[in-house]
Amino acid sequence: MTFHLTTLIAAPPDAVFDFVSDLRTMPQWYLAVESVHLLEGATPLTARYRVRRRLPTGEVENEVRASAYVPNTEVTFTSTTGPTPFTYHYRVTPESAGTRLQLDGSISAAGLPGPAGLLGPLAERLFKRGMRENLQQLASIIEQNQPVRSTSSEIEAGNSDDTL
Repeated sequence: MTFHLTTLIAAPPDAVFDFVSDLRTMPQWYLAVESVHLLEGATPLTARYRVRRRLPTGEVENEVRASAYVPNTEVTFTSTTGPTPFTYHYRVTPESAGTRLQLDGSISAAGLPGPAGLLGPLAERLFKRGMRENLQQLASIIEQNQPVRSTSSEIEAGNSDDTL
């Protein structure tokens, strides 16, 4: 199944890209992901990760690499092993109110045991709904970590807080 999702995030593009391109942040915002461990590599294109997810059928593990990387713009993660092959391509675009994050992906449940691998359209709808919720959580985390900016009128009125 393939999917295309977009969300607007009230944060600068570099903050969004830094967060989403670090696969180790996934357990914070991707509900099914329990853990991500860096297995090897020091750069985005040499890194190899072990991703553990809890699915309705039980725990699954995939090995994942960045298959494409354009600094501050886009990153693609592709599973190289595991029962649920996937590719997630994230693209960051500046917008007037922050950043547009686009996720184009594909995932297969064909390697799952029993009827789970055969659910087809129902699984696709559930997965898309879950991914929308994941992206909303991701946006919320990034937005909460952004410094609050005072307007010039607040500063002039003496309403700014200089304490860090």
